[in-house]
Amino acid sequence: MTPACGENGGKTVAWSTVKETFPGHSENAYTLLYICYHFGPAGALSLRHPGAHRSNRQAAWCRAFGLQYLYSVVMVILNWTWWRHPGPLRRPARGAGRRSLRLGWLLLLLGVLCADARAQVPGELERQVKAAYLYKFAGFVEWPDGSFARPESPLVIGVAGADALAEQLEQSVAGHSVNGRAVQVKKVRRGETLAGLHVLYLGALEKPALQEMLAASRGLALLTVSDSDEVYAMGSMINFVMAEDKVRFDVALKPVAQAHIRISARMLLAAYRVQTGGA
Repeated sequence: MTPACGENGGKTVAWSTVKETFPGHSENAYTLLYICYHFGPAGALSLRHPGAHRSNRQAAWCRAFGLQYLYSVVMVILNWTWWRHPGPLRRPARGAGRRSLRLGWLLLLLGVLCADARAQVPGELERQVKAAYLYKFAGFVEWPDGSFARPESPLVIGVAGADALAEQLEQSVAGHSVNGRAVQVKKVRRGETLAGLHVLYLGALEKPALQEMLAASRGLALLTVSDSDEVYAMGSMINFVMAEDKVRFDVALKPVAQAHIRISARMLLAAYRVQTGGA
């Protein structure tokens, strides 16, 4: 659902302001930029005027300029590092493709730095951030040969115990692809096969169901993502955590290696903590 407006420091700014500032991107991109704008450090870059006479519209444009400044600085850094230190994920792209690639890097960085999820932030915004993470994770993971039945087979993200997140993720990935593959979202129920999935998010499930799904995932090239320290200790590979009022993620390398999955070093650098020992 597209927000109509938001608040920052008691002032409001229209959703259209973000679209006007960054034209030509997807709804998912606008959602993340909107979140970062209202709940991340972009607000600190606003050109605030101490006088009380400044109108809401003027204040909104000042904050939009602050976000534009943050965007410009990040783009300069990303463009320089991307072309000076190309990695295995580099793909030739032009026009909209290149813009989407750069925006993907921007959103990942902003997600790490700015994805503020304070207690007063509605759960919908937190779901949007986590859905964006799940989608972006897939672009930084390599699955072993044979993980896809055909070259055109889609990448399938399973979601268990979080129907609202699954629906948000479906909206986020609509019309998008990962390394040339379409992305499908599947709601997974207890007892269903996990074969054919490439990513599995484990949400609010009973402990026996979690244990069953984690046990069933072993032996599969399946990236498991959790939202609980308890599930992480049980053997999930990635776990969402709250750090300094922001949504971050931890990575456990042992179960990743056991599944014969490779995670990009760039994603590991963006992680909050990387666990190299036991699961």
